[in-house]
Amino acid sequence: MKVETWVFLLIGIVFFTPVAIIYGTATNWNEPVGAAGLFLCAGLGVLVGGYLFQTSRRIDERPEDDPNARIEDGDSEIGFFAPWSWWPILLAAAAAIIFLGVAIGIWISFIGAGFGIVALLGWVFEFYRGDHAH
Repeated sequence: MKVETWVFLLIGIVFFTPVAIIYGTATNWNEPVGAAGLFLCAGLGVLVGGYLFQTSRRIDERPEDDPNARIEDGDSEIGFFAPWSWWPILLAAAAAIIFLGVAIGIWISFIGAGFGIVALLGWVFEFYRGDHAH
C-alpha cells in the first residue's frame, strides 16, 4: 500500500493545500466556501493517506509492493461471479428507472423499485434453480 499512501498524501498536502491558499488569496478570503472546500479536500486526502499508512503497517506486504514478486503471487481467489448473468443489467435498468422517477415524478420510482426488487431477488437466487442449481 505504499503507492496508494503516497498518492493520497501528496494529493492532500502538495496539491489541495497550496491550491486552497492560492484560491483564498486570489479572492481576498471574501468567498470562504471555495477555500473551505479545498481545505476539506486536503484533509480528506491526508485522512485517507494516514489510514492507508496505518493499515500498511499492520498487514503483511502485498505482492504489489514487492518489486521481485511474480504474477502468480498476486493470483488469489477473489470470489465467485456468475458468468452470463442477465440480472445485473436488469438491476441497473431498475436503478435507472428509480432515478428517472426522482427527476420526473416520484410515482415512476415506485415502479422502478418493484422492478429492482424482482431483479435483486433474481440475481441473489439465480443459482437456486434451473440448470446451475447448487
